[in-house]
Amino acid sequence: MISTMFDKTAALRDILDQVQASALTGRELRQEAMEALDTLPTYDWSGIYRLEGETLHLDAYVGAATDHTEIPVGVGVCGTAVAEDANQVIDDVRQLSNYLACSLHTRSEIVVLIRNGEDILGQIDIDGHQVGAFDKADETFLTELGDILAARWN
Repeated sequence: MISTMFDKTAALRDILDQVQASALTGRELRQEAMEALDTLPTYDWSGIYRLEGETLHLDAYVGAATDHTEIPVGVGVCGTAVAEDANQVIDDVRQLSNYLACSLHTRSEIVVLIRNGEDILGQIDIDGHQVGAFDKADETFLTELGDILAARWN
């Protein structure tokens, strides 16, 4: 019998392999990666913000347009990740007092920093329409993806 259940582990590995095998670099590679993430069931908005000074700038993304194209460090989940130098996995964004709503449908968010050594280049920001859409496996996967992107950032 053929299973029609979604195999998340295989899908995550396939995306890492696809991005690693790509000949692209810089923003084009980041866009390809976001398009690959868009194939995952709970990844309802996928984007990368570049860190320039004390401001995050929207770079490559797939999903609805957002007004949050620039986010100061310390503001919202994205800015908090940089300010605290730590990834953020938020089960329910409605429980946050400093949440920057990009969509009325967003219920959960994960932000994983992209690093070159100790330096933060930017971050991967994923929004989900379900509460608790992201877990440790997503964080590990996005960290690996961020490492690939950091190595070919420019």
